[in-house]
Amino acid sequence: MLAGCGSKPAATPEAPSNTPAAGAEKQEVTLKVGATAEPHAQILKAVQPTLKEQGVILEIKEFTDYVQPNVQVYEKQLDANFFQHTPYLDDFNKKNNMNLVKAAGVHIEPFGAYSKKITKLEELKEGATVAIPNDPTNGGRALALLEKNGLIKLKDGAGISGTVKDIVENNKKLVVKELEAATLPRVIDEVDLALINTNYALAAKLNPTKDALFLEEKDSPYVNILVTRPDNKDSEAMQTLVKALNSEEVKKYINDTYQGAVVPAF
Repeated sequence: MLAGCGSKPAATPEAPSNTPAAGAEKQEVTLKVGATAEPHAQILKAVQPTLKEQGVILEIKEFTDYVQPNVQVYEKQLDANFFQHTPYLDDFNKKNNMNLVKAAGVHIEPFGAYSKKITKLEELKEGATVAIPNDPTNGGRALALLEKNGLIKLKDGAGISGTVKDIVENNKKLVVKELEAATLPRVIDEVDLALINTNYALAAKLNPTKDALFLEEKDSPYVNILVTRPDNKDSEAMQTLVKALNSEEVKKYINDTYQGAVVPAF
């Protein structure tokens, strides 16, 4: 990625002949950013015009999984990605011996429970099947939400790091199935309850504030972040993107577009 050239004074006789003259325009810089479709890619599209005015061409590559966006940033096929929260990034870095870093926090997506078979929690029957994400951070997040709503009890200290092995009370004898996060909207007809990340819920035309039986509180610690490498975190182009994503214009866009299903975190 080429750094933009700022305006410099006119060359002196000793300066190289290719030194830009005063008033020279900045070169355009391209940033390639991976994102899941909703709401991440849509938020990025909202800032594309502003970035272009500042000499940054934002190319957005959409993904349906949570692995390739990180792999491609690490391998320098992408400059950054926007789809995950810090607990997921920390776990991914540890397991894959990577050193990707947070560039900015942008929004929170309250995690929710959805069903096509029941309309209220009291209707959930004994032995019901509950689907949760199979990655550790979102799986623990789902279990903590089930506990908060009185469906299970986890062993003391499990918190958001809990696994199905940490369930110590399960009075309804719920059958907990761990599935890839992206597949959860597609199996909602086959299970009694599915706990789904908001980006996948939105992509499946589920409205978290209307369709979820219950949601995380808006003070969730799972802020979705812009992620990059240490070598370009502080580049001028990356910081231009950071400022755009943390602007009042983006805050208004998120509030107006998602009506509480996505909440600004800045």
